[in-house]
Amino acid sequence: VQLQASGGGLVQAGGSLTLSCAASGSMFSINNMRWFRQAPGKQRELVAFFTSGGSTNYADSFKGRFTLSRDNAKKTVYLQMNSLKPEDTGVYFCNLRAPNRDYWGQGTQVTVSS
Repeated sequence: VQLQASGGGLVQAGGSLTLSCAASGSMFSINNMRWFRQAPGKQRELVAFFTSGGSTNYADSFKGRFTLSRDNAKKTVYLQMNSLKPEDTGVYFCNLRAPNRDYWGQGTQVTVSS
């Protein structure tokens, strides 16, 4: 299983970015994919995920600003990030939760300047 994350970059506060994560070599549903963020000097934290019913859920810090979506045909999930704040800065990782283990993408850096 390989997860390829992309879309990070440098953006000013209030701006937007869209992250993508493409899964290859996986038989698992992309409904099990999640996004995490690791801010400088902090632990990795969950940002967004799909619920078992197929809807989406977000950590409180990101609700109303971030939108998780997927394209099953492309086996790709997206994280649309709007109204970005400097505190959103960090490395964003996509994750695939499989029955026996988790798979991680390589991470993509998001830097929000004030």
